[in-house]
Order: sequence, then C-alpha cells, then structure tokens
Amino acid sequence: MNAEITISYETIQEAEAVVKALTPDNVKVPRGLAIRTARQETNVLTTIECTKLLTFIATIDDLMSAVSVAERSISALRQH
Repeated sequence: MNAEITISYETIQEAEAVVKALTPDNVKVPRGLAIRTARQETNVLTTIECTKLLTFIATIDDLMSAVSVAERSISALRQH
C-alpha cells in the first residue's frame, strides 16, 4: 500500500517547521514500512509505503496527529 499526502501552507517557514516536527517520526520504523517527508516550496509532501494494512492506517493516523500538533504550535506562536 502506498499513500502520498500533500499539505499546503501559507509560507515556506510554516512548511519547514512542520517538516522538522515530522522528521523524527521517519527515523526508526518497523520492517515493511517506509516514510519520507520533504518540503517543496510551501508544501509538505509525505510518502508512506507499507506492507501491513493496520500499520498503514496507524501510520497515517500518527502522521495527521503530528501535523495537527505542529500546526497548533505554529498558530500559538503567531498569536504571541
């Protein structure tokens, strides 16, 4: 199974902050799972390849949770 997820931001700085927040999740992954996250202009591109359905679903869920936390942090910093 494969997924390509693209999330767009208003600025390069926001996109870069999200990429940096997600990068630690890409380091150590179970066998049969590959995750790549990169910034392309103001877009964050994540590719997930996985051989097990439950792991695939859990990985996407974890990714979206991490994105949500990063976005809330960016929003909080903007308000200060």
